[in-house]
Amino acid sequence: MTSTNVPGTGETAPTFEKIWAILERVALRQEEIAREMKETDRRMKETDRQTKETDRRLKKAEDLFTTQWGRLVESLVEGDLVPLLRQRDIDVTETAQCLTAVRNGSHCELDIVARNGAEIVVVEVKTTLRPRDVKRFLDKLRRLADWFPWSEGRPVYGALAYLRADASVAKHAERQGLFVIRATGNGASLLNAPDFEPRVF
Repeated sequence: MTSTNVPGTGETAPTFEKIWAILERVALRQEEIAREMKETDRRMKETDRQTKETDRRLKKAEDLFTTQWGRLVESLVEGDLVPLLRQRDIDVTETAQCLTAVRNGSHCELDIVARNGAEIVVVEVKTTLRPRDVKRFLDKLRRLADWFPWSEGRPVYGALAYLRADASVAKHAERQGLFVIRATGNGASLLNAPDFEPRVF
């Protein structure tokens, strides 16, 4: 096929071969773009998979750290708990960590329990004490006998122990009738005022 002049323009009309060549180049470029997009999509999926795996590992490490850190704080508190409570005329004779119970599909865990023949002190341990922790602990104390029938009919006191907390949260816990215990590098200390009267649950 030969070139022909386009009437009134003085330009040569493209030949069939030229048009075909242009179409082939366009088709090749479209294929390249499709391949590039497919590869980009593959890389994005791989990046997403790697990100999810990294997040999973970080969450696992965080949970392990939080659990181990919590156990350390529990040990610090439990070591000083008996003398601290005896200062407030609660003569506990034994302590236990991590008591769990399941009743009617509901699960409950107590970090530390201190008791004698008559009285029970339940201690909730938090690395960082937040306002919602106070509310949840109060709810747990109110329902304690549902999970642990041996607590029914006995005076039950609550104590919140922590490593870090805003002063206002600790004061709020005390106003709710809870013992407030702060864990330190050397053990634990009771922060309640000398005239504090614990609430009986």
